[in-house]
Amino acid sequence: MDFQKIIPLIARTCLAVIFIRSGVGKALDFSGTQEQIASAGLPLAALLTAGAIVFELVGAALVLLGYKAKWGALLLILFLIPATLVFHTNFAEAMQVTQFFKNLAILGGLLMVTAFGSGPLSLDNQTSSRRRFGGM
Repeated sequence: MDFQKIIPLIARTCLAVIFIRSGVGKALDFSGTQEQIASAGLPLAALLTAGAIVFELVGAALVLLGYKAKWGALLLILFLIPATLVFHTNFAEAMQVTQFFKNLAILGGLLMVTAFGSGPLSLDNQTSSRRRFGGM
């Protein structure tokens, strides 16, 4: 097995699964998520909750499938930066420090996807291969 081909798929899966779980959790507890966002002092909590769900689920699906993965990673980055800065900067709490640095690590992985693409085992690669070979 050629690990150079499978490693980007494994990495994309590892990145996507946390956002899928989080997005589904937010959707299943919409009102609880909305209350948490409102308690942080953010306006339009319902709209922000819906936006977070969409960004997480769509971004994660794109990254996981490797279809428009750079756009998916960008959606997740646009979600992750403000979420981290709003909810995980209370450095007096050890758990928040851990959450902050976890998000920083995830951000690094997403930046790798934006810089280097989704890898050979991806829908992006399949689509570009078809274009190179005249739509075969």
